[in-house]
Amino acid sequence: MQTSLTFPTVGIIGAGAMGRGIAQIAAQAGSQVLLFDTQPEAGAKAQAAIAAQWDKLQDKGRLSAEAVAGHKARLQVATALPELADCDLVVEAIVERLDVKQRLFAELEAIVQPSAVLVTNTSSLSVTAIAAGLKQPQRFAGYHFFNPVPLMKVVEVIAGLKTDAAVCARLADYARQMGHTPVQAQDTPGFIVNHAGRGYGTEALRIVSEGVADFATVDRILRDQVGFKLGPFELFDLTALDVSHPVMESIYQQYYQEPRYRPSVITAQRLAGGVVGKKAGEGFYRYVDGAAQVAAEPPAPQVEALPPVWVSPRAARRAELLQLLKDLGASIETGASPSPVALTLVAPLGFDVTTVAVVERLDPARTVGIDMLIDDAATKRRVLATNPATRADMRDAAHALFARDGKPVSVIRDSGGFVTQRVVAAIVNIAADICQQRVCSPKDLETAVTLGLGYPLGPLAMGDRWGPTNVLEVLFNLQTVYGDPRYRPSPWLRRRGAIGLSLMHEEE
Repeated sequence: MQTSLTFPTVGIIGAGAMGRGIAQIAAQAGSQVLLFDTQPEAGAKAQAAIAAQWDKLQDKGRLSAEAVAGHKARLQVATALPELADCDLVVEAIVERLDVKQRLFAELEAIVQPSAVLVTNTSSLSVTAIAAGLKQPQRFAGYHFFNPVPLMKVVEVIAGLKTDAAVCARLADYARQMGHTPVQAQDTPGFIVNHAGRGYGTEALRIVSEGVADFATVDRILRDQVGFKLGPFELFDLTALDVSHPVMESIYQQYYQEPRYRPSVITAQRLAGGVVGKKAGEGFYRYVDGAAQVAAEPPAPQVEALPPVWVSPRAARRAELLQLLKDLGASIETGASPSPVALTLVAPLGFDVTTVAVVERLDPARTVGIDMLIDDAATKRRVLATNPATRADMRDAAHALFARDGKPVSVIRDSGGFVTQRVVAAIVNIAADICQQRVCSPKDLETAVTLGLGYPLGPLAMGDRWGPTNVLEVLFNLQTVYGDPRYRPSPWLRRRGAIGLSLMHEEE
């Protein structure tokens, strides 16, 4: 046993996936671990499964035989709760029910030593509420790991209303000893990661519900334009809707129906029908032998002769767009208004193509929008949007033109903002609101999101990369288009928008 460890003896209650993972990394850190589950066989099965993982790591040369033997010796199964009496730390990883957790900790508090630290691995319940009936709530905290625990290297350390700050400091130290990165959070719905994640899938669901694009197209756009490893619907299928939809509902209700977090009837219906994701063989995609069945993208249309192109003077990144058109060999009109035969290009931020055509007095039949929030050179896909009056020949001409160099092109239906604009703006805005509420520090927010959600950039860095003022413009215009408070810019973002979010590591 390593006496230098913050918690030499650790009890784990719950032998499911989360409990197993926490037990594994605690034993690897050098702690003596006691694993308890109310189901008689569960503890022994979990112990065997963890041992098998260590054996695999030894076979791959990542652990020595001596290390594996030590890990196995430190992991023991407890058959009754009183066996945890001498633990320095007890971690609860059981069912997400407040009443069950409260009863467990009331019983546990009478068993462990007064100096023991008690923590819950809850992902959605209030840490303060779980500790409400304890005699020593100051030693109780949230310790939220992510699945699979050995691979997901971030842990949220959550202070309840009465938690002693020294307890959180010790938990953070122990997280580092287990090879994880701790982030400190206040006890608010969703904490950091599940709160920050509302912008990605929730906004994507709204986009599909409006008929703007289908699931696969939204996934392709967000992977190729922004660099997400998985599209939102691929991610939903991986996590499964029986997990993710209740989290959406929980956060929405805990924030008293805050519009930004409003769940979708799409996921509610699919959950009711059992179409929950990969583990069920069908979710937003069908799965055969674990592989998603995705229809191939249709090829770019063949167009015999391309019309000349006129670009709106109000287009975002207009200079870059004109250079791109030159590189693609387009014939560019430079007059004050388009000729009667020209393909008219607009590049709005937040506004729909229809509104732009009307405001700028352009012929909507020949008007097509292109998303220029992100520099074209930094993307792997271009996205065009038609309006209800766009002629098919103009749509096809725009598609063919922008596909000339082999870069994929997606054509979506008109809406306020493009897919990327709406999702990025939602992510940045919710992150700014987390900072406004002081749920955590901006630095911990960035760390939690990049490690816990796997985003290519932290949400504040994302806003900086593509321009805080651009994000604000998207939000203001979306609010105008939809008249919906869900696009209301966070006060923190409005203050920082003029000077950039690069000051995110400084305290206000």
